[in-house]
Amino acid sequence: MRVIGLVSGTSHDAVDAAAADLVLDGDTVVLAPLGLVSEAYPEALRSALSAALPPAATTMRDVCALDTRIGQAFAALAARADRELCEGRADLIGFHGQTVYHWTEGGEVRGTLQLGQPAWVAEATGCPVVSDLRTRDVAAGGQGAPLVSLVDALWLRGRPGVCAALHLGGTATITVVSGVGDPLAFDTGPANALIDAAARELTGGGLDHDADGTMAARGTVHEPLLERLLAEPYYARPAPKTTGKEPFPAACLRAALAATGPVPDDDVVATVTGLAARTVADAVRKVHATEVIASGGGTRNPSLMGALRRELGPIALRTSDDLGLPVAAKEAHAFAVLAFLTAHGLAGTVPSCTGARHPSVLGSITPGRRGLGLPAAGRPAPTRLEVFRR
Repeated sequence: MRVIGLVSGTSHDAVDAAAADLVLDGDTVVLAPLGLVSEAYPEALRSALSAALPPAATTMRDVCALDTRIGQAFAALAARADRELCEGRADLIGFHGQTVYHWTEGGEVRGTLQLGQPAWVAEATGCPVVSDLRTRDVAAGGQGAPLVSLVDALWLRGRPGVCAALHLGGTATITVVSGVGDPLAFDTGPANALIDAAARELTGGGLDHDADGTMAARGTVHEPLLERLLAEPYYARPAPKTTGKEPFPAACLRAALAATGPVPDDDVVATVTGLAARTVADAVRKVHATEVIASGGGTRNPSLMGALRRELGPIALRTSDDLGLPVAAKEAHAFAVLAFLTAHGLAGTVPSCTGARHPSVLGSITPGRRGLGLPAAGRPAPTRLEVFRR
């Protein structure tokens, strides 16, 4: 089955589409990557999305407009991915949508909201679309995240030692896989989101991120500011736990700076970069990981990766490129796999990772122009994922 996975992270800067040939061979999902295409959100859409995110107020009209316009942006990219990567023969699309709010109270997730109307994607491509992938896990008592944990668990099973798959997106997420016990997954805290916010804040909007880690490279970690940022209660909470950007807005950084006094701009960016590295490394040490395999946009930031290597010390740090999954496409490929599992009536969650009461088949299905046939029940769940390198 030829499947396209569509994602946009909490940095909401671009939309990604990764395509793969997927086959269920006995107990193994075989994934052959077909490529990745990406497009920046139109600037007007990105500005409207940023203006509507918490803690800002918004209106139902704005929510409706965002739901439509995000769906249309993804639809255009999905059609391009079908043409350029699948020769117009895509069978299925997994559509994550754009997370705009992750509702937590008292350490529990009450709900989660991803915008992007899937009907636009189905209309543009003719393919059935699996969307709204997180809500079923929340209904089953889970965090609704990290959903890539199932794919990580299948992919890394059998590696020696204790392996931590790390995704450096807007937030940093790890999945811990070992030969003993069930896998574990959780968000460690902010990664690119707080770095991007600091760059925007300090340059008055002149920059929207720290390109190539340049500001951080010029700066020095300001220890009093780092200690204040590390006081955020989220870091001490036990797993399973997930977060969006809500606990880590630019306002928190401003409050920390007000308490520490003036700090040079480059030092501020170096400090929030160090914060991401420190909180990831602290989490990795707590689970006794012997290897970290990183993916996501943060791997393109040399300052972040350098800080992470220093914090990890003797713990090996590699990227998913080394194992056949391109760092920029891994998350989109993961949502392609989840859609593939849904199309086969198979669960897409690991309760030990999300905290749910049981595994769940994920998502809602929007039929394409060719209709949709549902699979027969009773197929055994896969236990491995193998990446086929062409």
